[in-house]
Amino acid sequence: MATRLVQIAMKARDDSALGRFWAEALGWGVDSEGPGVTNLEPEDFTYPDPVAVCVDIIAVPDPKTVKNRVHVDLATTSAAHQAELVARLQDLGATPVDVGQGDVPWTVLADPEGNEFCVLEPRSIYRDTGPMAAVVVDCADPRAMARFWGEAMDWTVHEVTDEHAVLRSAKGVGPYLEFLRTPDPKTGWNRVHLDLRPYPGDDHPAEVARLRALGATDIDVGQGDVPWTVLADPEGNEFCVLTPL
Repeated sequence: MATRLVQIAMKARDDSALGRFWAEALGWGVDSEGPGVTNLEPEDFTYPDPVAVCVDIIAVPDPKTVKNRVHVDLATTSAAHQAELVARLQDLGATPVDVGQGDVPWTVLADPEGNEFCVLEPRSIYRDTGPMAAVVVDCADPRAMARFWGEAMDWTVHEVTDEHAVLRSAKGVGPYLEFLRTPDPKTGWNRVHLDLRPYPGDDHPAEVARLRALGATDIDVGQGDVPWTVLADPEGNEFCVLTPL
């Protein structure tokens, strides 16, 4: 049994408006599975496929109040591309934001609802990821997170240090999943979280039980009676285990 990262879920006051922004940022198509949910994926994409981690934007009434512990890094191919992308995103409503990054070669922006993200300088490691270079999670212990997530999914652990851990789909395609050490404690529910999905034919309850045995815990975020299961990783980051597909 195994799971894979198939999408990130992002809360928003206005899912349609934020969906339009991220569709433009990523160059992806927009769809909706129902009121209050906007789905983003590449054009001509057959879901799920590790070549991309899709984005679901979900309407909620509460505004963003603290720095997100999960954010997206966007890839660029040249200094000119980075400058053009930053300018285009600001025209679409993004704003520069200071999260204590100091003098760095990448640019930190916030989307129209305040969600932080980075536009990276060109890096060879991200040359084949597509527009989304990485999904980045703040954490206290990258080594412990690599142990949990490396067992939770069938993704490959590429690098682990005291400061960061890096995973990628075992097929060697799509964005990376990265854990960065940060001194900031987690406060409240994550406004952006990971969604995992078991493979076709896998047993959903058995997969959830396996994740609990690895250190995941059940958590109630008000989800009610739904077909998926909401868990938290060992540092309290909420994630969903969707039904097999």
